[in-house]
Amino acid sequence: MDKYIIERDGQLDFYKAFLPRVNPQLDVDEIIADNNDGVVNGNLLEFKLHVTDLNTVLFQCIKYLSALRIKGKPVPANILIIDVNSATAWLYHSEPYLTDIEKVYSGGASKDNSGFVGGNAEKVLYYNGPLGAESLIALLKESNFTKIHIDENCIVGWATAFYKKVPTARKEDFLGDETGKHKTIGEIRRPVHFAEYIYPYTGQSNVKFNYLMDKLNDTLQKKNLGAFYTHTLYAEKSLELVRAAIARVPAGNDYIILDRCAGTGNLEAGLTEEELSHCIVSTIEYYEYKVLQELIGAKVRHIIPPIETAETFNAGLVNGADALSREYVENPVIKQYIDNPKCTVILFENPPYAEAHGSEKKMSGAWKHTYLHTKMKSELKGSVSDDIGNVFIWSGFKFYLRQPTDSYVVFSPVKYWKSQNLVNKRFIKGYGFNRRHFHTDIDACIMCALWANTDDIVTDEVVIQGFDIDTKTNSMVEYGELPVKKIYSSYAQRFYDKRKFTDDIVGVACYSDGLEELKRKLSLQPVYNKNIVCYLAPKGNGFDKPDLNCTLTTCAFYNAHGFYVRIDNYIEKLPMFCASRYITYNKAWTERARIMKSADGADRYYADVANGKLAQFLLKCLLFTCLEMQNHMRTFAGSDGRVYRNELCFDGTNGETIALRDIKGLAMSNKEKKLLKQWETVLCCAKRTENYNPALTYGVYQIYAELDTSHEEEGTTVWDNVELHTALAGLKTLVKEYYNSEIVPVLFEYEYLK
Repeated sequence: MDKYIIERDGQLDFYKAFLPRVNPQLDVDEIIADNNDGVVNGNLLEFKLHVTDLNTVLFQCIKYLSALRIKGKPVPANILIIDVNSATAWLYHSEPYLTDIEKVYSGGASKDNSGFVGGNAEKVLYYNGPLGAESLIALLKESNFTKIHIDENCIVGWATAFYKKVPTARKEDFLGDETGKHKTIGEIRRPVHFAEYIYPYTGQSNVKFNYLMDKLNDTLQKKNLGAFYTHTLYAEKSLELVRAAIARVPAGNDYIILDRCAGTGNLEAGLTEEELSHCIVSTIEYYEYKVLQELIGAKVRHIIPPIETAETFNAGLVNGADALSREYVENPVIKQYIDNPKCTVILFENPPYAEAHGSEKKMSGAWKHTYLHTKMKSELKGSVSDDIGNVFIWSGFKFYLRQPTDSYVVFSPVKYWKSQNLVNKRFIKGYGFNRRHFHTDIDACIMCALWANTDDIVTDEVVIQGFDIDTKTNSMVEYGELPVKKIYSSYAQRFYDKRKFTDDIVGVACYSDGLEELKRKLSLQPVYNKNIVCYLAPKGNGFDKPDLNCTLTTCAFYNAHGFYVRIDNYIEKLPMFCASRYITYNKAWTERARIMKSADGADRYYADVANGKLAQFLLKCLLFTCLEMQNHMRTFAGSDGRVYRNELCFDGTNGETIALRDIKGLAMSNKEKKLLKQWETVLCCAKRTENYNPALTYGVYQIYAELDTSHEEEGTTVWDNVELHTALAGLKTLVKEYYNSEIVPVLFEYEYLK
């Protein structure tokens, strides 16, 4: 009869038995951290209840080793296939299978493994006896690894591992080669830290990694430079706009295509020989500059600087190629064309994207100390200059485009036109692309637009064509027309309640978790008044970090940026909170960074609130607000001796809340009744939990944070109150459905969302 019927039980018993002899400091969670059955020193382990086909299991192990290589992790020299019920281990060495390990596999490692033919096992160990067990312990103590070859599939992983291991390292320490004037030899060519793990890379240059160069920057450079990689398919599509710009060149004119942040030239890769002969390109990062020279240096009209000298290399950057410097603006090679009225200028760029907001403004990003950034801040007020991409766009129109037939083809989030009014020029044509394919992990809309250098302060809506990328087929997927509408006013300008009352007295402030803030410096003097219901801070027009940039708390939010919501008009302020949840429940890339919050419909909204047209809608907003998890209002005892009660919830245990009083006016459909019934289920389950405090008035978030508790058992999360956790999950689903069907359409109608 089998000893084990669950593989994991056998796996854990194995580790409990052997790890104390191998190394008692080893932690099982760390051993299995890479979604395989475990790596112990130089051994990959794979457990089975019964091994029926060694080749099939061996191929599964090869896929795991492939994944380790891609992540930049050492490839164990030993593969141990273990049958837990027969206490048998088969030893294979990984080196003979290096060719297979260096392939890339998709899908689950345990699937589609039949048909693989490997060699015989090096050794078979029967570890239920003392000799076999001792031999297995000796193997598990071995720390030998199979060296792998660096290629484009794994280099990002090994770069990440290198900068983690050597935090002070720069890009040349990892990638450096013997070409050019600067001859630092990097880790991939002369391994020191990874000498046991990788073969020296023999490529003469780094051209093979040209589309990955931005991901290979060291940590400091990533902060300074931002990201400006462009997917090949998007780069090719953008050439349609470039050619439309070329078609605008007046007869008899020369023209230049200027790209001040060309990287390795992937934007230009699809241009014809004739088009390339009009290009002027530059990049600030040294190893990208070398690749750029190699790939298109002989084809373009100019590269800045034209040749490498002993002074070119400057701490990983290129002297003379900083597009934000005064030296670059006055570069005579470029300026000869800018000063020539018979030359048309076309800017073609995907500017780096690195926005500083909040504490990030204090970072030492070099771009925030440049000539153009300083110049821009002196001319434009507000946060528009906090984005390095905006500095490029502003300076493009300021210093390079002079004539009506000049053009700018630029990749950037739409806010520079939509909400920041940085550009008021004539829109000719544009596309919407998914930001995820720009070496990020965010689904959002990036606009690639063709602008004419003629003023346009009238247009308030443009339409772009949306295109995603199917990564499986490496093909474009059309999403149709995506309207982009201008925003003229913010919530803070039209909707915030800025009243101060003579009976306001000193109060307390909350952190984002809804509890009193006692440690951090406050950005406001918190006040208390019986007429205060809550504090709402729906910051900004955009949806970057939506769960952090809209807070609803019982007391003032410590970081301010909001207002006190008073009892006499609280319900008319709730649509701001509702609108701030849009991206959380509508995650499509076409929405984020294209749809924003606005107060442009404020006059119509206030009029319809006054005439009663929106009475039922506002009660729907109240229902949503009280059942939405991001409402972080809590009931708690303040350090000032007051009890602050959550009034925007439906817990009547300690008396009727404001929300319970007012929700009675809602003419309830089955949707509303279903929501409130689910809430009753949540509250009923909450009252049965061990931590429930009958003296408190609970909202959804406080129940989640304080009562929906869990613990870990053998690496698995176990919920202490399964019924409560299930009820909360059910409520969340219903809330999302209700929000999108009943709230969102009206938010768009009154331009809370636009």
